[in-house]
Formats: sequence, C-alpha cells, structure tokens
Amino acid sequence: MSNGTWARARTAREGRDHQTRTAVIDAASHVFAEYGYARTSMAAIAEAAGVSRPTVYLYFSTKADVFRALAEQVRDEFLRAHETTGDAVGPHQLWRESTRAFLAAYRDNSGNLTVIEHQALADPQIRELWLEIHERPRRRMVNYIKQLTADGIARPVAEPEVVAEAVVGTIQHFATLLGPDEDVAERVEQLTSMHLVLLGVGSDD
Repeated sequence: MSNGTWARARTAREGRDHQTRTAVIDAASHVFAEYGYARTSMAAIAEAAGVSRPTVYLYFSTKADVFRALAEQVRDEFLRAHETTGDAVGPHQLWRESTRAFLAAYRDNSGNLTVIEHQALADPQIRELWLEIHERPRRRMVNYIKQLTADGIARPVAEPEVVAEAVVGTIQHFATLLGPDEDVAERVEQLTSMHLVLLGVGSDD
C-alpha cells in the first residue's frame, strides 16, 4: 500500500473516530440531562449512542471522563456565543445578538447546566468549567457596561455588577420557558428592550 493510500486510510479512520466520539458525547448529553449524574451509566450512554459498551470505553475510561468531555462541550458553546457578537455595531445590535446567542445556549443546555452545577460541588475540574460557563459572560458584561458608561453612552440604573447579574439571571430564567424548537426572536426583542432600560441606553429607532 502506497504512502498516499495509508494517509487516506488513516484520515478516514480518524474521521470515523471523531464522529463516534462526538456521537457518544451527544448521547451522553441527553442521558445526563434526563437522569442526572448518579443514575447515568456507561451502559445507558452506549445504548443511547447506538454503540456497544466496549466502544464507549475506547474513548472514555469512566463515566466521569464522559461527563467532563460533555461539560467542556457546553463550555465551548458558551464561548462561541461570545464570538457571535464580534461583528455587532453599537450597543443595541450587540446586546440583541448577545441576548440571542446566550438565550439559545442556555435553552439548549438547560438540563445539563443543572447537572454540571451539582457536580461542580464535588469535582474541581467540573467546578472550573462551571465557573467559566457562569462567570465569563457576566464578567464580560460588567466590563462592557463600564466601557459604555465611561463613553457616556449608558447610564445604568445600578452598579455594573448588579446589572450584569440581573441580565444573566433573566436570560437563564426565560431560557427555561422556551420549548426546544420555539423561535427565540420575540423573546430576544423583549429581553433586549428590558436590558437596555437597565443599561440606561436610549432607543435605536
């Protein structure tokens, strides 16, 4: 077999490995969200993924390993939510895009966020991931509010830390009220209007 053929075979195998590992994590996401950490087993994850238990063990040594990979995936989704606002111009558009991104992220991960928060009490690695998920959006928001205030664009109704906590809290709450396939557009507009009042930013009409 030529070097080129070996390389193509290796690439194909790596692609299949990545797909299988991703399928296991995606299945684990549903199982952990439905049953919680304690009642989830490797057998249940394998069944949900449509693979054998030995296949799961090829990628993860323990249930804790699967859960850490899942928590990392959730963390990465929230980091991507930051990136979606990078091209927004002005506080109105940025706040609208930020609200849309985080509302969707909280909605899509609501079940696992509860499990991650609970496991963070016992697992230092999960706690670090939980702090990134929870604190990074809030810290970024605090800094942005401070910058808007310094630029004379915003007159927040309270300290930036308080406003940021209120914003994150309302997004989390309303995310739990959304159905899995519900259009978030109307809710985004409602929340954006509320948050701009808290910021003391005028209308963009």
